[in-house]
Amino acid sequence: MSEVRAEVEKLSSSKESVYPHAEPFDRPTGWRRYYYHPVTQISILGFVCFMGPGIFTALTGLGGGGQVNSRVQANSSAILYATFAFFGLFSGSINNILGPRWTLMLGTLGYSLYIASFLVINIHPDAGAFVITAGAILGICAALLWTAQGSLMMAYPTEAQKGMFISIFWTIFNLGGIMGSAVAFGTSFKNTVISNATYIGFLILTIIGVFLPLLMVNPDKVIRTDGTRVNQVCHPSWKTELFRLYVALKTDPWIILLFPMFFASNYCYTWEYNNYNGAIFTIRARGLNSLMSYTSQVFGSVFLGYFILDQKRVRRRVRAYYGWILVFLMVLAAHAWAYFYQRTYTRAEATKDAYKIDITDGSYAAHVWVMIVHGFLDSMLQTYAYWLIGAMSNDPAKLAVFTGFCASMLTKHRTDKSLQSAGAAVAWSTDAAGILYMNIFLSTWCLMVAGMIFAAPMVYLRVTDHTDVEDETL
Repeated sequence: MSEVRAEVEKLSSSKESVYPHAEPFDRPTGWRRYYYHPVTQISILGFVCFMGPGIFTALTGLGGGGQVNSRVQANSSAILYATFAFFGLFSGSINNILGPRWTLMLGTLGYSLYIASFLVINIHPDAGAFVITAGAILGICAALLWTAQGSLMMAYPTEAQKGMFISIFWTIFNLGGIMGSAVAFGTSFKNTVISNATYIGFLILTIIGVFLPLLMVNPDKVIRTDGTRVNQVCHPSWKTELFRLYVALKTDPWIILLFPMFFASNYCYTWEYNNYNGAIFTIRARGLNSLMSYTSQVFGSVFLGYFILDQKRVRRRVRAYYGWILVFLMVLAAHAWAYFYQRTYTRAEATKDAYKIDITDGSYAAHVWVMIVHGFLDSMLQTYAYWLIGAMSNDPAKLAVFTGFCASMLTKHRTDKSLQSAGAAVAWSTDAAGILYMNIFLSTWCLMVAGMIFAAPMVYLRVTDHTDVEDETL
């Protein structure tokens, strides 16, 4: 352990070598000037997630993965997020050793397998075990992908641009969910089930996404817009990386106050997609609902990230307060509204051959607004969570550890992953166990409120107007 500690201290001893404001660098010339630009790289990263997690979210948004019986999908999601939660604890270390491009490639492979499993079960309804196994493998891959994504997304921008870069990424990423939902809506417009052609189309897109990370350049070749170079991640031993996880939590314990928020941020999807969208709507209405939800997520991310969190005329601490107030009010309003709709049906009624709301029904317009408002809230919460982590450091290695650990508790395709995944695993397990819809909804509401309340002291005490040198490395 003493050798490990010595290596960590050696890696962290020279602040000038890694501090991004140490000295400006000349920007590349010719085509590299544009190709190596941070906006170009964050856009490519967005398309990587467009093709993988974006299509996954479109499938999840249909409720039950587009299947009539959602039990298999709920069980698969539960084990998916359980493995995500565990491997998210170490994915930051793996990312620092393999590098972000290889980590992204390994991560995208799991999405192709998962989509393929739904094609198989659509052809062979007794292949539920394959879907569950694919979910477990995807949990490992997703932990890798989202950790690499999080460390890059928060390392490319300057301090004043982090909200804008998060918005760029989430806009492109959510286009995957929008496109996937539009395809599902179109192909199922006259059908009562999702066709094999839809799953095949999704599978082809995810396979393309596996090779997109090869188009990205190494982070150390990227020059920020202020002329500073993105920090190059060191690749120490496995023992050192595990010890750095311990050091990160010990030296920056404020992140613990964000755990409830991370836990709740993916817990909410079970109620939204399976217990609301998948429970009371027809297949084609589910597709349109998902399309509207993911479209609203684009606007929610841009609104909070660009217009609130990156306002240059306002100090960063004040922007953090504004963001917290807006997200907290949205949590209260969105769930208070949804409560009155949840009161009108139960799990027992939804699982029977009860009438499903279709897009031609007079009551559809009012019900779809619940999906729109919750989609707006989802992206605001994810954007704010990433922005808070980004406010704690500019160093990719430290951010990889933070996002990897948060991923274990956070998980969504997103953004944010160990804690998120743990929250999602619990939520999907309750759905698979047949817990009352109202109980799942109320637990979602309470967790999101609690997450914002616990985050408030961290926002007040930890977020500063500028990131200090001491916060740059572990």
